[in-house]
Amino acid sequence: MTRPRTDLFDDGGDTGRLMAELDWADTPLGAVSNWPQSLRSAVRVVLSSRYPMLLLWGERLSQLYNDAYSALIGDKHPAALGDDVRVTLAEGWDVLAPLIEQAMTTGVASWVPALQLLLERAGYREEAYFSVSHAPARDDDGRTVGVLTVCSEVTEQVVGERRLRLLRDLSLRGDGRTVDVDATCARLIDAIGGHPLDVPFAAIYLRDGAVLRRTARTGGDPTVAGALPDVVDMADPSPAARAWALADAAQGRAVDVTGVADRLPVPAGPWGDPTRTALALPLPSAADDQPLGVLLAGVSPNRELDEAYRSFYQLLTQQVSVAVRNAKEYEQERRRAETLAELDRVKTTFFTNVSHEFRTPLTLMLGPLADALADTGAPLAPAQRERVETAWRNATRLLTLVNSLLTFSSLEAGQARSDAREVDLPALTAELASVFRAAVERAGLALEVDCPPLPRPVTVDPVNWERIVTNLLSNALKYTFLGRIRIAVHADHDEVRLTVADTGIGISEADLPKLFERFHRVQGARSRSHEGTGIGLALVHELARLEGGEVRVSSTVGAGTTFTVALPWSAARRTTTAGPAPNGHRGAARAAVAEAVGWLTNPAGGVAEPAVAPGPATDELAGARILVADDNSDMRAYLSRLLAAQGWRVRSVTDGRQALDAIHREPPDLVLTDVMMPVLDGFDLVRRLRADPATRALPVLVLSARAGEEASVVGLSLGADDYLVKPFAAAELIARIRTAIRRARTDPAGDDPAAPAGEDATGPAADDSPSTVDAPGSRRTAGVTAGAPAPPTAKPTGSAPAVRSAAEPADTGPANGKRAAAEPADTGPANREPANPGSADGGLAGASAVGTADDGLGDTLAAEWTYPSVSTSAAAMRRDVRLALAEVDVHADVLEDLLLAASEAMNNAVEHAQRPSRPEVRVRLQVGGDRVRISVRDFGTWRDRRPAMDRGRGALLMNAYGDVRLVSTGEGTTVTIERRLTDPA
Repeated sequence: MTRPRTDLFDDGGDTGRLMAELDWADTPLGAVSNWPQSLRSAVRVVLSSRYPMLLLWGERLSQLYNDAYSALIGDKHPAALGDDVRVTLAEGWDVLAPLIEQAMTTGVASWVPALQLLLERAGYREEAYFSVSHAPARDDDGRTVGVLTVCSEVTEQVVGERRLRLLRDLSLRGDGRTVDVDATCARLIDAIGGHPLDVPFAAIYLRDGAVLRRTARTGGDPTVAGALPDVVDMADPSPAARAWALADAAQGRAVDVTGVADRLPVPAGPWGDPTRTALALPLPSAADDQPLGVLLAGVSPNRELDEAYRSFYQLLTQQVSVAVRNAKEYEQERRRAETLAELDRVKTTFFTNVSHEFRTPLTLMLGPLADALADTGAPLAPAQRERVETAWRNATRLLTLVNSLLTFSSLEAGQARSDAREVDLPALTAELASVFRAAVERAGLALEVDCPPLPRPVTVDPVNWERIVTNLLSNALKYTFLGRIRIAVHADHDEVRLTVADTGIGISEADLPKLFERFHRVQGARSRSHEGTGIGLALVHELARLEGGEVRVSSTVGAGTTFTVALPWSAARRTTTAGPAPNGHRGAARAAVAEAVGWLTNPAGGVAEPAVAPGPATDELAGARILVADDNSDMRAYLSRLLAAQGWRVRSVTDGRQALDAIHREPPDLVLTDVMMPVLDGFDLVRRLRADPATRALPVLVLSARAGEEASVVGLSLGADDYLVKPFAAAELIARIRTAIRRARTDPAGDDPAAPAGEDATGPAADDSPSTVDAPGSRRTAGVTAGAPAPPTAKPTGSAPAVRSAAEPADTGPANGKRAAAEPADTGPANREPANPGSADGGLAGASAVGTADDGLGDTLAAEWTYPSVSTSAAAMRRDVRLALAEVDVHADVLEDLLLAASEAMNNAVEHAQRPSRPEVRVRLQVGGDRVRISVRDFGTWRDRRPAMDRGRGALLMNAYGDVRLVSTGEGTTVTIERRLTDPA
């Protein structure tokens, strides 16, 4: 019994139903009922499989396939059913024909993985890949009459792996081996050029100001370069400039560029088809709105520009961007390094030249000084000998510094050399240590020397060795206060070791790695002196390397430090240098000891009182008490002699701590202090004196080698009365001291900082002439005026405190260096004018908005200052406000908050007042009840700031630390900050 012909296709899914409906009688295979059993069996196998299978049968190679295969041929289905495969796959037949013919003629099956095949299944010539097997198909008689094909598409895998290789190659080419941006771009483009199937052509454009410059390209023949612009002006609206959408992409958005084949004939893909589309892709940077540049890349004509393709290009641009950014950073870092190296070279050359230039005048100083000291025919008087010895010691010290700088600059420039000699190293080291013995024992320390003979001589440069030993012993003496210093030379079969160990203050682990860096100094470390260049240990490190050795250090804080200089025997047995040996005067060691002796304090307690020299009989300052604080013994001695000659009683101490103790035992009339001192420096001394009500009005004159406006501003802002830079003229120093003492004696606030000066500062009821004094304990700088604080019992006044006329800057005494020594400071009320708070001349704008005296503020304290509109005024303002509030019970946190907020208001007034009618800023301080108010007023129009100009914290800080109000008028802007006195929250 014959079954219906449709039973053959029942289990074939959609394709089976199509095959059942097909009139096979019109095909080369004929009616289904006439099909041989072998064909029927093969068809059943194909249709029942879920794997893509194709059966080719007969001489015409008619096609029978299943649902899975129909998906592979796209829009060629269902027309391909029963048709000749040579027609259906005509575009790829040149690849398939050999495989099919082999299976039919030999009867041997084949397997080809990732077979590249051209398909036109989606409307374009597509690059596809299949893993395919061809096996012979036999009829009922066993003859090969067809081919059974089993295949699977692997296009996505093949293309994906290929794109990953490109991304990997990019990461390797952009790995930072080149720090030049152009070279990096060339390497990247070279990597892209190795994968033309995915990127037919590419060009990198980088932003250069307002234009894009092409840095590298690949793809096509040399004529392609002419089709791509070298430079694109991003502001040019012309069609030529916009043809490749580069300016649009530079704004941060990717653009599809079409019609490429008409402008750039680049054959692409496996079959040389013209490229029709390109992508202009922004190269991302740290700023999203300003890409680094643009990557222009062609799209393969044989692959669909789908989501996967676009994702690949996104990864590609990120790789290129990262590599370019790294190259830019490396290039900038290299340029910075080259600049620093050049600066270092210039500095080294400068040091070398200056050091050489110093030697001539130093020779002409040291020679005559030594001759004068050694002259027995015309000996110097004792007083003159003391002066000449001081000059000789310090000229020798200067020569030592010059030699150190010259040596160090030679080492850095690579010009230093080792003049190696065969020496008895233990004997040389013991001799150098003996030079230091007296100084070490004078400091109350024990010096232990352990230098036994070595088994054989050592070859080193004796001058370099002297510098190494001298610097290490000086360093140990400087930082050791109790115990001992031990120096030893030992050797084993590997090396010779010099060890310098002390029981000093020790060095923290955090500072050890930087210990041998030039100019590095451990901050806050206790020492005998703050003098020094900071290159001593760096010089030891470099000299040890020059001798072929190294320096090691171990240290424990509070227990001591051990330095070890190790010389391998290979370095210690070098060829010696011919020629005369250097002299053995040990000049470097003796100069170091002479300097170290100056660090040692007076055993009697650190206080020396030279005999009072007779001064002028009519001098009202005779017998004035002066306290000198300086860690340099020669400077202390010189100042003591100089000031005692004026008839003043002079005491000298070596640091700020001793100065505080001396002041508390016997208050002086004036303190003359250095800045750089051990234990407690000069600035900290001034800070503590001003914080103590008992010493707040004590005159302080800062004397320092730290030159420059910044150093003087710091000293004056802390409350110092004057600042004088070394070297100074003796007459100028004496004149400034006289002026400061006279001003302190005539200033009522100097006797009682807490008491108001004169009559009621608000004055109209008591006196017709208004008066103005400093806020309690304040010290005014030039151009700063202060209103008087009202007495605690004063009633509210309704008007601002009187202030000095803006045309007359406040007299700061000797700060300008022009007042004669005998001329007293101006402290009277002359030339002072009352200020009208409601006017542009005298008061703060917006008085009604910021509060008046009627609200009670000002009952306890009212003061006003005028400052020049310069950046340094904020520091002066903080000092004045802090001093004025010293007598008021203000919580410490509230005070700091107010000062911070007021500083921001002052900085804004200085920086952002447009076209001010007066180049000044006025500050008013009012205290009443439990509240304090600070008002800051400028005399210009307000300038709105763009976000890029805003520091981002001024308004935030002011609002965080107080209630802030702002009133702006055509005459100026007033910022008012108000806060409770005792509430730190």
